[in-house]
Amino acid sequence: MRKKQCVAMLLAGGQGSRLYALTSKVAKPAVSFGSKYRIIDFPLSNCINSGIDTVGVLTQYQPLELNDYIGNGEPWDLDRTYGGVHILPPYQRSRGGDWYKGTANAIYQNIGFIERYDPDYVLILSGDHIYKMDYAKMLEFHKEKQADCTIAVIEVPLKEASRFGIMNTDEENRIYQFEEKPAKPKSTKASMGVYIFSKEALFQYLKADEEDKKSAKDFGKNIIPSMLKDGKRLFAYEFSGYWKDVGTISSLWEANMDLLGERPVLELGDPNWKIYYRHTPENPHYVGEEAKVRNSVLAEGCEIYGTVENSVLFSNITVEKGAVIRDSVVMSNCTIKAGARVEYSILDSNVVVGENARVGENMQDAKGIAVVASGISIGKKTVVESGEMVTEDMK
Repeated sequence: MRKKQCVAMLLAGGQGSRLYALTSKVAKPAVSFGSKYRIIDFPLSNCINSGIDTVGVLTQYQPLELNDYIGNGEPWDLDRTYGGVHILPPYQRSRGGDWYKGTANAIYQNIGFIERYDPDYVLILSGDHIYKMDYAKMLEFHKEKQADCTIAVIEVPLKEASRFGIMNTDEENRIYQFEEKPAKPKSTKASMGVYIFSKEALFQYLKADEEDKKSAKDFGKNIIPSMLKDGKRLFAYEFSGYWKDVGTISSLWEANMDLLGERPVLELGDPNWKIYYRHTPENPHYVGEEAKVRNSVLAEGCEIYGTVENSVLFSNITVEKGAVIRDSVVMSNCTIKAGARVEYSILDSNVVVGENARVGENMQDAKGIAVVASGISIGKKTVVESGEMVTEDMK
């Protein structure tokens, strides 16, 4: 078989428990984003834009919708005869099978997949971050430094650094210490969950870690500290673009809001770095004569007769006359009935908000973001309080 220089392994099996109602039926990477995307579109697009055309997607929790969405990989130009995208769930072996026990164990269980392509380098990615990144530049840095492992880092405010895995580096960006969520961080270089390993070093440490019965089988907790202890060459690659971990309700809402405005913080219209997605053709959206739409993103198939402000609407949303959506994210196939109000909220797909009902309240007074799970009906004149999580119909 022909050799591939670099193979990407995309960890997409996370439950995303902090997203609560939005991930009760789907894995976190399959969560919708930005009116027409899924979170996983970003790392997949980054791979093909970076010239990496062999990607293993490691699934575990609620994989059905994610598997269907990725399909043969055609939207990302990953439908290749040799290489392309491959779904890699846990599987039964001759000596028995097991769930992935951690990020390192997930890669260990798929060493056979990596070996098929005999790469010199392995790129390991998380499937739950929103960002645009050229992995080819990071790979060049890795080669220049003759590194065993390179970890992408981004500068974060000092007051937030304790929320992240922090890399302490010397003047050449060589990592001498890794601290997981330190109470008193010495640095503001936060790990982005993007690693490039030289294959031999990766396999050596994965195999040793698998033998350690006390290990948590995790890159951050086990593999990286072991490599540092042994004096291996680990370097931090500094990334300066947009990056958001959308693992919480508030961060997912914020990332969607970053798409709004004349000069959005997150620009997805760059023709030189497209974010590809699986597109289902819909009718054009329609805005009625008396409707008001301000500072919002609308996908195809929307029918707007009411008011939409500072919001992101996915496909096939109906906003009836007198209804208001403000400071909210509304996913596909929702109906907001006449006189209803949706403010500072996230509505998953196929939600119906009844006449004169209220979901959430204005941002200034709200205690938190209201969230309504997929397929829920909110009855006529019913009130969903700010910060409430709705997983059952409300009459």
